[in-house]
Order: sequence, then structure tokens, then C-alpha cells
Amino acid sequence: MSDHPRPRRSVLYMPGANARALEKARTLTADTLIFDLEDSVAPDAKAAARDTVVAAVAQGGYGQREIIIRINALSSPWGASDLIAAVKAKPSGILAPKINAPGDLDRLNAMLDDYDAPVDFGLWAMIETPMAILNIRDIALAAQDTRLSGFVMGLNDLAKEQRATAGLRREAFLTALSMSAMAARAYNLALIDGVYNDISDLEGFEIECAQGLSLGFEGKTLIHPSQIDTCNRIFAPSEDEITAAHAVVTAFADPANAGLGVIRVNGKMTELLHLEQAKRALAVADAIAALRVS
Repeated sequence: MSDHPRPRRSVLYMPGANARALEKARTLTADTLIFDLEDSVAPDAKAAARDTVVAAVAQGGYGQREIIIRINALSSPWGASDLIAAVKAKPSGILAPKINAPGDLDRLNAMLDDYDAPVDFGLWAMIETPMAILNIRDIALAAQDTRLSGFVMGLNDLAKEQRATAGLRREAFLTALSMSAMAARAYNLALIDGVYNDISDLEGFEIECAQGLSLGFEGKTLIHPSQIDTCNRIFAPSEDEITAAHAVVTAFADPANAGLGVIRVNGKMTELLHLEQAKRALAVADAIAALRVS
């Protein structure tokens, strides 16, 4: 566990062809910004969007926000050029679509090496196909040999490929979400939930954020700035959780409890695993607080 985990509560897609939107992103409170060259950009605008994104990243001004560029697939006419341009622009990393197997990551990682990407340059994988779910453990395992940094769920594409409909509680995708969460946690990867399409449905969005949190996701991808505040609130430790975490840490630090594996805290039996959870909650809260003042 990192002592200072990077908050990724709100991960906002920004259309790469829209220079005005990229400018506005400098003022938004999203933890991570994904400058998109794929789904939100028409084929005849791909090259111009690439130039716009590179210029925006080079200009900077995004503070502590994590900047990720979503490239087009390497199998497309634009993917390789997107990757080369992204390395030169020096964002935090790239997000690669349609990752189906470890070999897809091996190829991307080799290209990043060829173009002298820094060792800490992130390689994020879109998990958005049935084949990716069937291969999810092996894909996560690739983190041991590549720059693989995290999973971003692409449930719109998965719905299309699976011929499924989400439903209010995303019943059709619970297996895919849970398997991805297990694989990500087993190999210490970041884990970001998919988008919620109905911008006007604030209640439904809040329900889905809470569901993602319960499944182990640390944040959610967003398609509109109006979703940021709700997302930031739900994926952050609450005041009650922070208070409870402080109580657990304080109790285990009490010399009277030295060497004990189980103690009573506020009437509850509390084990060392709860201490680790409490420490993580406090570390996340500290990291969020640091973002607010940066």
C-alpha cells in the first residue's frame, strides 16, 4: 500500500478535438483528465485533434491533475502516431482501447521503450470486450513485465459486444466488474469504473457511483463536468469513516494494546486487517486534502 495513494475519484473524458474544453479543464476539480483521441473524435478530425491535445499538454496549467491521453487502437490508421505524439507530449500516461490479451500490452510497452518513454510513463488498459474479461487475470499479470498501471472499464462497448443491456443495477456486467476488480487488486493496479450515460439522471448516477465503490473501484470515468462533485464525494472517505479510522489507529497505538491482534474499538471487535484499512482511508483522505490546496 502506498503511503500517499493518488486520488482518482473523478476521471473526466475530454474530447481531444475541442480546444475550448481542454482549456476549461484547467479549472475543473476532476482528479484525472483523459484527453480523448478515440471515440469522441471523428475520423477526419483525428490528426487535428492529436495536434490540439499535444499543444494543450505542452502548455500545461493543469496543476496536480493527472493527464492521460487515450490513443486510438494500434490496429487503426492513427494509433501508432497517437502513441508517438503522446510520448513527446509527456502526459502521465496513455489509455489504450480494446485490450484483449497480454500481447496487446507487450506491443504497446515495446513501442513506449522504442520511443524512450520514461519508466514511470503510465499504460492504462480499456477493459471493454468479452475477450478481455475472459483473459483478465493474464492481462493484469502483464503488469509484472510492462508499464500497465490500471484498468478503465468501457461498459458501453462491452454492452455492444455482449449484446446486453445494463439495467438499473448493471446486472449484466456484475461478473465483468467483479472479475476486473479482483484481477486489479491481485496485481496492485488502479481500477476505474465506466461512464454513466444519462447526464440528467443525478439519482441514477449517484446509485451507480455507490455500487462501483462497493465493488472495489476507486473512481469513475465521467462524460460531463456536472458529474464531478458527486463522484468526488462518494469516492472519498466520509467524515464518519475518517473519525472511525482515527479511532482504530489510535487504539492500536495505545501501549496497553501492544502485541494484540484483536481489540475492542467503540464497541466493535477490531483486527489488524481493520488497522490496515483505517490507515489506507486516512492516507486517501490526506491525499485528497493535498489536492485541494495545490
